[in-house]
Amino acid sequence: MDDIIFTLTDTAGGLELADWEITSDELGLKGGTPFEIVKRTLHGGRQEGSTLVTIRAGRLAVTVIPTRGMGILKASLDDTNFGWASPVDEVVHPAFIRLGERNGLGWLEGFNELMVRCGYEWTGHPMVDGDKVYTLHGRAGNTPASKVEVRISREAPHRITLCGLIKEKAFKNVEFETFTELIVVPGDTGFSLDDRLVNRADYAHPYEVIYHTNVGRPVLEEGARVIGPFTHVAPFNDAAKPDLATWDRYRGPTRDFDEMLYACELAAGADGRTEVALVNASETLGFSVTYHVEEMPAFTLWKNTDTDKQGYVTGLEPGSNYPYPLPVERAAGRLKTLEPGAEARFRMRFALLTDKAAVATCTARIGKLKAGVGVTVHNEPILRRQTKA
Repeated sequence: MDDIIFTLTDTAGGLELADWEITSDELGLKGGTPFEIVKRTLHGGRQEGSTLVTIRAGRLAVTVIPTRGMGILKASLDDTNFGWASPVDEVVHPAFIRLGERNGLGWLEGFNELMVRCGYEWTGHPMVDGDKVYTLHGRAGNTPASKVEVRISREAPHRITLCGLIKEKAFKNVEFETFTELIVVPGDTGFSLDDRLVNRADYAHPYEVIYHTNVGRPVLEEGARVIGPFTHVAPFNDAAKPDLATWDRYRGPTRDFDEMLYACELAAGADGRTEVALVNASETLGFSVTYHVEEMPAFTLWKNTDTDKQGYVTGLEPGSNYPYPLPVERAAGRLKTLEPGAEARFRMRFALLTDKAAVATCTARIGKLKAGVGVTVHNEPILRRQTKA
């Protein structure tokens, strides 16, 4: 049975629906978990023209930003919000962001999402390499979607898929198209992503991707922990060494705390998937990320336990690589390449855990993945360790 399809944006057809909504009742889809899907266009300040699509299905709500690379602004389950309180308090339209400013850190002027795609031409920290300038985390997160569709299954439980198309194209440089899908099954307490990166060019081209997933309060707090089947953990740089002994535990808000990053590897189950979770001190709240290790073999743990006002947040970041600049990742042998017409797939699931039973179920799943797996914590940054090997 064909899906019900609504097109909200289509540059090829010159279509942009500024404000739109639909409900399960209006569609005549009775008997299941009720849902509504709402699109709104924001006005005023630097968010002028930004668009939001919110899916509310039963206890779950997810808000996506089509104008910011189909990033996920926030999610909630019942009365618990998941995301973080960034000093960036507007949904900034990319037209107002200059990625090259602040010595290549202009990306930070819009950074406030629960999940932002970093890539796909490059990602990582800024660097000038000859005539190439690599700004922080690439362009995908600041590229408005060229096409946005809502697909709703006619069959119960009426799966909702929000589809986007992100184009990264430059003459004589790159011709990438990323087809994004955010999937919500009404009645579920989580949601999934299924992205396909396609090289439309006649020449092979390298790619990088990091799914920068950011969680703050109420899950993040003093005594919170990150759990997963970690096999290797190394400080990203010397700045991360002081907290290496407590790499998997969190401080409360700490004034003058600078970020600390850890480059990690994780074991996977027989199906190739692994799971990482952040759980609060009392194990009554949590947020987990499940992904395929073959698709994203690198995992970066970002700890930014600064003051609440400055941005108290941690990042659970699966990716094809670590956030070193592209030339550094190339030298380390982690840079991947897409042949002409080839594609790479990136699949993830996010679970919102709002009670002790849900957290216990998640930790039990992770416990099975950890069975027989030991973690090696390295004292030196990963690049230094590789150089010595």
